[in-house]
Amino acid sequence: VQLVESGGGLVQAGGSLRLSCAASGSIFSISAMGWYRQAPGKEREMVAAINSAHNTYYADSVKGRFTISRDNAKNTLYLQMSSLKPEDTAMYYCAAQDYASGEYDYWGQGIQVTVSS
Repeated sequence: VQLVESGGGLVQAGGSLRLSCAASGSIFSISAMGWYRQAPGKEREMVAAINSAHNTYYADSVKGRFTISRDNAKNTLYLQMSSLKPEDTAMYYCAAQDYASGEYDYWGQGIQVTVSS
């Protein structure tokens, strides 16, 4: 499974961005997908996740501001980010959970999101 993120960049506080993650390869092996982020000097954290039934999870810090979705026909995962804050600045990673292992075994290369104050 290969994952490629796009859509990051620089935005002012209060603005919006939409991240996309295109999946290819052994798509049938994927169950849930998620977005993680890691800011300099901080641990990586899960931001949002969505399973094959489209049930979603959000970190408390992004609830009400971020929306995760997936288009199975396009093999693409999205993260719509609104009301962005400087503390949302981080490298964002797309990840996919393997059916067999139950772990997030597949990762994208990451994409930078910078929110200026």
